[in-house]
Order: sequence, then C-alpha cells, then structure tokens
Amino acid sequence: MPNITIDGIKVAVPEGSTILQAAQEAGVNIPTLCHHPDQSVKANCRICVCEVAGSNLLQAACSQPATEGMNVKTRSPKVLEARKTILELILANHPQDCLNCLRNENCELQSLAAEYCIRDNPFELKVRGLGKDLSTPALFRDPDKCVLCRRCIEACSVIQTVNALGIEYRGQKAMVVPTLGKNLIDSPCIMCGQCIHACPVGAIGEIEEIDELLAAIADPETVVVTQIAPAVRLALGEEVGMPTGDLPMDVLVAGLRQIGFDHVLHTNFTADLTIMEEGHELLKRLKEGGKLPMFTSCSPGWTSFCETFFPDLLDNLSTCKSPQQMFGALVKTYWADKMNIPASKIFSVSIMPCTAKKYEASRPEMQSSGFRDVDLVLTTREIGRLFRMSGLDFEKLAPADFSPWMSKYTGAGVIFGASGGVMEAALRTVYEVVTGETLADVNFTAVRGFEGIKEATVNLKGTEVKVAIAHGLGNARKVMEQVRAGESPYHFIEIMACPGGCIGGGGQPITKTNKKRLERIQAVYEEDQACAVRKSHLNTEVQELYKDFLHEPLGHKSHELLHTHYQAKDKKFL
Repeated sequence: MPNITIDGIKVAVPEGSTILQAAQEAGVNIPTLCHHPDQSVKANCRICVCEVAGSNLLQAACSQPATEGMNVKTRSPKVLEARKTILELILANHPQDCLNCLRNENCELQSLAAEYCIRDNPFELKVRGLGKDLSTPALFRDPDKCVLCRRCIEACSVIQTVNALGIEYRGQKAMVVPTLGKNLIDSPCIMCGQCIHACPVGAIGEIEEIDELLAAIADPETVVVTQIAPAVRLALGEEVGMPTGDLPMDVLVAGLRQIGFDHVLHTNFTADLTIMEEGHELLKRLKEGGKLPMFTSCSPGWTSFCETFFPDLLDNLSTCKSPQQMFGALVKTYWADKMNIPASKIFSVSIMPCTAKKYEASRPEMQSSGFRDVDLVLTTREIGRLFRMSGLDFEKLAPADFSPWMSKYTGAGVIFGASGGVMEAALRTVYEVVTGETLADVNFTAVRGFEGIKEATVNLKGTEVKVAIAHGLGNARKVMEQVRAGESPYHFIEIMACPGGCIGGGGQPITKTNKKRLERIQAVYEEDQACAVRKSHLNTEVQELYKDFLHEPLGHKSHELLHTHYQAKDKKFL
C-alpha cells in the first residue's frame, strides 16, 4: 500500500494503482478524455497531466504508477496551463458546431472546454473536411470530430471482437477509419452501437429519424402506432431527469400520446410470444434431432455477427424473428383486423434500446405483412430528445392506458431487457409445457448477473437441458468457437450483442461505466417481481392470439409471419 501525497492530501493505495486512481481515492478530480474506466490505459490525450516532485516532465496520471513517497500536484499553474494548451490544440482541429451536434451538452470535450475557460483559441482552426459517413441505416461517422482517443476501437475490437474500426496513418495524419473499406458499410460492422457509448464526442452516433416521425404524425391519414421495448422505460427516465427505473409505465404511455402517437402498445407482448414460438422450436429440435445447440435470435447485432463471422453455424440460429419484427408483422395483420384499420394506413414505430434494430427493420426479409413490418425505429435517446423538445413535465402528466390488444405482458417479457432474461423466460415456460407441473419458484437465478458467460442445467422430468448465456460479442465468440469445434455441451444458448443485454444497447442513454448498466438490470428484475403474471404462456392476449389467428405455435401462420431466415455475409470478413 504505497503512501503518496496528492495536493497535500496523504493517501494509501493498493500496489499497482495509478496516480489517477490515487487521486480518486483522495477525492481529487483529474480531468480525462481518452481514459475509460472499463477499458485499458491509453495515455493518448495527455489531458490528465500532473506534476510529480523530482520529475522535470509532466506525467499522465492515467498511466503513471503511484509509488511510495510520491508527491503530486494536480492544480499548479504549470499543470493548468498545460491542460489548457492541450485542449486548445485538440479544439483547433475540431469542428466548432456544438449547437448542431448530436452530443451537444453531453460531450466530454465540450465539458472540458467549459471547465478550462477556453474562450479565444490562439491556434488556427484547421478541420480536415472529411465529411460524414452515412453509409449504414443505423450509424453515422463524423471523422472530423474524432479526437483519436481510440476508445471506439477498443469497444469494437476488444469487447465486441468485430474489428470494424482501426487507425490509419501516423502523427498528425492519423485517423480512425473503417477496416476493409472507405465507409462503415464496407466493414464488418454489425451496428451494435457500442462505439457510441465509448466515444467521448460526436464522432459517431445513431442515424436520427425524429423528423420522419413528426411528418407521419402530421399526416391526418396516417395512423401512427408504437411499441416500447422492455429495456426502454427503465433507462428513459435518465433522459428526462429521473433516476433509473423511476418513470412509471402509465406516465410514459401518457407522454407518448402527448407527442402524437395514435396508439401505444408494448413489445413485451411479442417478447412473450417469442417465448412460445422459440420454446416450442427448442422442444421440437430436442425431440426430432434438430440442429443443436439452438441459439436465440432476438438480438439483431448478434444475428449479424453470426452471419458475418460464423456463417457455417447459421442453421443453429432459431428461425424466430425478434420481438420487434414479430410485432411489426402482427400490427399490420392481426391488430389491424382487430381495430378495423387498413394496414396501408398504419405507420409502425418501434422505440428500442438498440441501434441495430434500425438495420433489422430495413432488411428485405422483414415484409411478411405485405408491407415493411416496422416503418421506423427510434432509440431511447431519440425519444428522450423528442420528449425534451415537446417540453413535457412527467411529474404533472396524468397516467394513461395502453391501446387495446398487443399490450398485455408478463414478467417474462420484462426480463428480455437483461442478459439471461430470454433464457429465464424460456425456461419458465418450457419447464411447465414439458412437465405439466407448476414451477414452485420461477426465479432461475443461475442465468442472471453480469458475468460474461453463464451456464445452468435444468431437469425436465429426467431430461437434462444444458443452457448457456453470453453477452457482449467477445464472449459470444468464445462460445461460438466451442460450438464450431464440436465441443459444446449445451442444448440452448442465449446471446445478446451488447454488454448487459438490451439495457446496455447502443441506443440507450450514454453510459461511461458498467455501473449504470447494473442499476438497469436491478430495475428489470424489480419490475418482473412486481408483475402479477410472470410466465409467457399465461399471457391471456397471447392465448387469444393463438386461438383466433395463429392457432398453434410453429403452425403455418406463425411460420409465415413470425419466422425468418439468415444468410452469410461477405467472405472477406472471415
């Protein structure tokens, strides 16, 4: 435990700690830009420089080890002047268009510039003028705004193992670029959006589609219908100044109606439906010798990852569409008939925690209703911006009810929002379908938590079913390599592209650490616990859907509307 002094404060820290960690222990704030608490040390930006007694050079606090007897100054005139100069140099190559930027008021560089009173920059503004990359339906890149922190590269290459981003050139010419092509669409990018959470500025973000929604709402002939994904409500409060999970569902419904949605429904309904279809698909494969292990297919970032890097294992994917796409197909068929609304007049909008959902909705396979099943996808961040634009005061909004049909859900639908939730929901239903017995305890805690890969074994009246859960594509890759090698002991594997599952999706409010994701996971299980019904097969609206329209799981109508296929991507990514 080295003893060091920081700005006159004595502190003992564990061996191997950095000056930055020691300063945090002492309650001293040292600014950072390239540093990310859940990533490796980079020491690129030098914003965190400080004075160390006995050294003529300023040291980077994020990388300099704290040693016994060290005396550090973090606020001396020399340090403050150096940090200010570094910021001015960064800003001299950065577009000065904060008011037009997606990250305005939520930008680490902007905050630092304000803290260090950057007023008149002595350095000439020289922006590269590279222009935006708008090649994908989900993400944009603005390389002019990149500060070369390399956080996006680590998120993509180390955490997700996708390797869609890399560094080109050196020195002043260095830039972050898509691999294998000029634009992001030419790279192996699976549009998960984890790079957005990693980026400290506005160099990468979601394709914003608020104007398209407002145009649909303004059309008197269009019926605008929305679905809300399980993880959205929990995090949306963060966008409107509330603690995680504190925005009541009926108040959220009221807010969406105030914006102009004609009908508000819930994706949790089709999360329950997914369990019915996917659960029966698993049982069929187990009974008839189908391809095992079966992988879940509700995460579009994950299915794109499988198409890109493991095309030889596509037959292991469940054929079920994601809950978003099941909802889209049904809202323009079953729900349209129920409500006596022509499908051609329905504008189907999903509110999702996921940027990859924008890509998924645009896939040509997703038109089984006879129309594009989901017309528009808005992220949690986008709907938060729309709420702020509308000036809604959620503390004064009167609660409102969901529209009829396709809005009732169970606790099993709720937990889809967290890693392990799809597996737990499936086990609750599969157990009772196979055994004919009522589960004494519906909580499968072995599949919960933030551990990268989890596993469990469930006894179905003498038949042992081995399951695994992986979140984050780096963990998924480990599981997939095991399957590819023929060494997997599992029957059923849940994979979510994003760390923590949908609660950590690329479209959720920007999080710099996993601490916020853990808070959202906790809120997911609290909501599940509060539900009167916690098993998907007991959802009465789902039961009525089968009785009146689908007739049976895996039946002809189900395959027509609720199932799909996947195809191998470009072999150059392998």
